[in-house]
Amino acid sequence: MKYAELFSQSHFSFLSGASSPAELVLQAEFLRYRAIAITDECSVAGVVRAHTAIRDNSLNIKLIVGSYFTLDDELEVVLLCPNRKAYAELCRIITNARRRAEKGQYVLNEWDLMTAKHCLLIWLPSLQDGDMHWAEWLKKYHASRLWIGLRRYLDSTDKARMQQCQALAQQYGIPLTACGGVLMHNADTLPLQHALTAIKHNTSIQQVKGSLLTNAERTLRTKIKLQKLFASEVLNESVRIASLCQFNLDELQYEYPSELVPEGDNAMGYLRHLVGAGQTLRFPDGVSEDIQALINKELQLIEELNYPYFFLTIYDVVQFAKSKGILYQGRGSAANSVVCYCLEITSVDPRQISVLFERFISKERNEPPDIDVDFEHERREEIIQYIYSKYGRERAALAATVICYRFKSAVRDVGKALGISESQVEYFIKNVNRRDRSLGWQAQVVELGLQPDSQGGLHFIRLVNDLMGCPRHLSQHVGGFIISAGPLYELVPIENAAMNERTVIQWDKDDLESLGLLKVDVLALGMLTAIRKCFSLIEKHNNQSLSIADITRKQDDAKVYDMIQKADTVGMFQIESRAQMSMLPRLKPACYYDLVIQIAIVRPGPIQGDMVHPYLKRRAGIEAVTYPSKAVESVLSRTLGVPIFQEQVIKLAMVAAGFTGGEADQLRRAMAAWKKSGAVFKFKDKLINGMTERGYKPDFAERIFQQICGFGEYGFPESHSASFAVLAYVSAWLKHYYPAAFYTALLNSLPMGFYSPSQLIQDAKRHGISVLPICVNHSQVEHVLISGHEIRLGFRLVKGLSNKAMHTLVSSRPLEGYSQASQIKSLGINRKDIEALASANALHRFSGDRYQTRWQMMDNISDLPLFANNVTEESPFNYQPTDTENLLEDYISTGLTLGEHPIQILNKAEKLPRFLRANQLTQKNHKSLVTVIGVVTGKQAPGTASGVTFITLEDDTGNINVVVWAGTSRAQKQAYLTAKILQVDGILEREGDVIHIIAGRLTDLSHKLAELSTHSRDFH
Repeated sequence: MKYAELFSQSHFSFLSGASSPAELVLQAEFLRYRAIAITDECSVAGVVRAHTAIRDNSLNIKLIVGSYFTLDDELEVVLLCPNRKAYAELCRIITNARRRAEKGQYVLNEWDLMTAKHCLLIWLPSLQDGDMHWAEWLKKYHASRLWIGLRRYLDSTDKARMQQCQALAQQYGIPLTACGGVLMHNADTLPLQHALTAIKHNTSIQQVKGSLLTNAERTLRTKIKLQKLFASEVLNESVRIASLCQFNLDELQYEYPSELVPEGDNAMGYLRHLVGAGQTLRFPDGVSEDIQALINKELQLIEELNYPYFFLTIYDVVQFAKSKGILYQGRGSAANSVVCYCLEITSVDPRQISVLFERFISKERNEPPDIDVDFEHERREEIIQYIYSKYGRERAALAATVICYRFKSAVRDVGKALGISESQVEYFIKNVNRRDRSLGWQAQVVELGLQPDSQGGLHFIRLVNDLMGCPRHLSQHVGGFIISAGPLYELVPIENAAMNERTVIQWDKDDLESLGLLKVDVLALGMLTAIRKCFSLIEKHNNQSLSIADITRKQDDAKVYDMIQKADTVGMFQIESRAQMSMLPRLKPACYYDLVIQIAIVRPGPIQGDMVHPYLKRRAGIEAVTYPSKAVESVLSRTLGVPIFQEQVIKLAMVAAGFTGGEADQLRRAMAAWKKSGAVFKFKDKLINGMTERGYKPDFAERIFQQICGFGEYGFPESHSASFAVLAYVSAWLKHYYPAAFYTALLNSLPMGFYSPSQLIQDAKRHGISVLPICVNHSQVEHVLISGHEIRLGFRLVKGLSNKAMHTLVSSRPLEGYSQASQIKSLGINRKDIEALASANALHRFSGDRYQTRWQMMDNISDLPLFANNVTEESPFNYQPTDTENLLEDYISTGLTLGEHPIQILNKAEKLPRFLRANQLTQKNHKSLVTVIGVVTGKQAPGTASGVTFITLEDDTGNINVVVWAGTSRAQKQAYLTAKILQVDGILEREGDVIHIIAGRLTDLSHKLAELSTHSRDFH
């Protein structure tokens, strides 16, 4: 007996299907089906994953591409693709239906189905009065490609449905075929499907019982069971239909847009011309023989693999950015090629690094090169709209990102589905420490009161586990564009994004990579915005024009690196985190390539692979630098014999184990997904045997494999690190030579980076920069650089103040400034905006403080026409706010204070025990017992730090780095999770200039501020 499943929905039929495409094809192959159709509702979002699962697992089953549709809740049909024309037709129908509706919805009309000339149709009668109408209508337009789908769900309507289908088939001469209407790959998935149904209806399972599946029949069933349910004729018909479907996703051929090439020229010739012109720009003193040989090699490879249009597309985009004064920086192995350097796609001189160009451009596979281009985050939209305007909506769209359930969203939705109170669910979420990787969330919710031996408790844990990782909806990629020569909807469906004037395709970047389709990454980077704004400030105040190239051309500056080595890197790019700061004084970067290593080494990959300490010891001369062979030395010499970069691991597999370029890239892919699939272990024997056969010791080979596993999905490419290092150095140079301009630009570019405005301003003040408060008469919308060492805070910092009010205040401000509160009221600014200004103390010049201002603003009598010309004596308001109240109001209204630091206020009020300030820690010996107190400004829990958390405390003299081990955070969870002001009793550890406090006891002192606030504040 043979069978092909022609109607199955994966979890890309969001909140309906409960199984992944891979689970469906694996199960279908296990059940010995001939074929399976993935037919998600108005979508082909899951078909590439099914295709990839079949290919990667060498499954003996055919994949049929199709989609399920409903029309006005009257007609249900499944469309299948027998050939490439039918596939293009299906994509067009999905695109039209999706583009008519809001994101996540679709509207199918009769015209869509009438114009389907190539797709096969399976009609699913609805047992309604309209079935006879639809039978005639479908027969009229699709007689030779039409079947009735016979489904057996063994529910209360099963017999009626079967009789209706048979009667319609006989009356209208439409053949019958068996199909499953599959929503699950096996029966065990039914509880998850029930939960998804409740989530879809935004209620609990108990409240939606009428919509739940009554049994597990909508699963992939055994052929024995199918034989009992269906006549052999309809089972055989399913196989016959499957035999008609010969379309394979591998048939999709990408065609590059061609209008970028001048008339009369060809793409490769034009690319060579542009590279030649770029050589003169980039190498004014001439090109050396080795660089010229590299250029020729790269151009030859580009020509052989037919990628000139790709490089020309990127070139066109960055030239537009250049013409508009938008800063950008290319990265990626292909981006850091000499060709891209000549095309001005990147400012990384390839002579400074060793790029494995074959990583993403290989003769062994037909895949696009790796080029990402970062643009200023505030101006990236200009780039996006340029692409849309140049290629049109029919030929350009953003790639999708699949938004999946994570812990919090899964707990919330499962909790609601199971009828658990919202307060209980939020209690779980708030008190589960996800940073604690040694104690799973399941054990933690049991500690929080969940009964693990109860049916409800087990059900909750299982459903949350099952739901995490399931797709919730499609969103737009951060900037991955797909551009085509012809209509894009013939390649993949397009739908509306949530943002206006945005469209997205139904595949994500992994799907595109699997099919070898071109994606142009147009990404946003906040630091580029900050650098451009800093350049503008320097030009305005210092009459000096700067560019990224100008700064890098100055070569390595010892003064800048001295600042970096001291970890004075708040606000800098990439080297500003606590983990980076702790490494900087140990690695002591002194040149550009040191920064490349610095950025890459503080990553989970090198840390997990135990590469950090060997590298630091070799760099310090404590450990000898050795290589087992000349071949290995050629790969690892730049990093002292220790693999730091992903490219090095790949190259090691090639030179030491005999991997081909294509095999090495398969290893890279396996590394990226090994935690999910364990695919990397398929290469273990080949790697170790290959190395031992070439004379390497087994322990060396085993160590290399363990390092590969350590890299896992966290391995950082040298090509990306090289690009980031350029921006890290430029940001450091600007901070050193123009600190006030640097901080002003950073503050005007937020949100970005690790640090809040408060932390940046505290750091600026430590660097001798004066920061002036927000003032209605002196502030602009943005923060303003007044002189070389003064910053005036802008209205943008005031929480709740509308953009309209900010601009009105500035544009309407008299030359002499506002002199009374009534002038502000007369501008038509609403009460909410005025209250926000008063709360931020921006109106202090009218009354002295924010409380008196509020009192004045509440007096509306003088605003009435009758009293407009009457001058009356203002009623007195003698309330004097405390320092604590001013502090709390500052933080509530602007997120920072320019007054006394919270720790300073508490200490003056004698509310704190004896403790050491940040600037006193340098005087204490290694292993000293210390007590420190500070405001919690940051927590970092690296993915590989064995449950350790790095907490940053800030007092009135600086920052304190605290290390909290997993056991400590677990034993003192409340203080660890919720404290805003934290006391830490611990042991001071010193390594060179690096000081950490290893936490012992954690004490939450957040309540101390509330104790100081004793005055009544009922007046507002």
